[in-house]
Amino acid sequence: MAPERKFFVGGNWKMNGNKKEIDGIIAFLTAGPLDPNTELVCGVPSCYLEYCHQKLPGTIGVAAQNCYKAPKGAFTGEISPAMIKDVGVEWVILGHSERRNVFGESDALIAEKVGHALSEGLKVIPCIGEKLEERESGKTEEVVFSQLKAIVEKIPLDKWENVVIAYEPVWAIGTGKTASPQQAQEVHGKLRQWLSENVNAEVAQKVRIIYGGSVTAENCRELAKEADIDGSLVGGASLKPDFIHIVNASQ
Repeated sequence: MAPERKFFVGGNWKMNGNKKEIDGIIAFLTAGPLDPNTELVCGVPSCYLEYCHQKLPGTIGVAAQNCYKAPKGAFTGEISPAMIKDVGVEWVILGHSERRNVFGESDALIAEKVGHALSEGLKVIPCIGEKLEERESGKTEEVVFSQLKAIVEKIPLDKWENVVIAYEPVWAIGTGKTASPQQAQEVHGKLRQWLSENVNAEVAQKVRIIYGGSVTAENCRELAKEADIDGSLVGGASLKPDFIHIVNASQ
């Protein structure tokens, strides 16, 4: 990571946890110690957003794991950015590969969600990443640039400070396979170059690009050493006390 970009770690709990288990996570996060130079945000199931916002230390952010592209309406099962803000939460994760590949969300829908969430004052972690067959057929750049382009078109220039991009190669999520630090850095560097050419050099230099995909306490420090990797988005490992090591990976 570059010193001008604050290290960022997102813990994506996915569809895991009940109040008892969440209390355990809150206990180990409260005990820490957590690197004060790391920005930490926990992505929690929507029914626990307010609970976690109230119970977590104020230095730890809370994120919804999804939201819709409208402020309210006949959208059964959805939540809006306005609702997320109303319970005191500032962040949302959008376009996670599970939303794309399990629930069939398109690049266009995810981009609309990103644009609406930003316009409502939320901070957004938009996710991009290629599947195994796309990587093996040499289409990684084509796929991630296409996903990124759709999102970028919906981000006003004055909202980039509220965006943290997550690169998550789908083949590495929950599989135990991790992109090597060099593989991840190669894509992160190309994403930053694409942003420089298609947005501007200042945005490219300032925006944080974090890596997700089987990040562990064992590999997190090697990833954090890479110039264009500004943190991580962590799934299952964020539910366990070892997560502290991942938060502190840049120390």
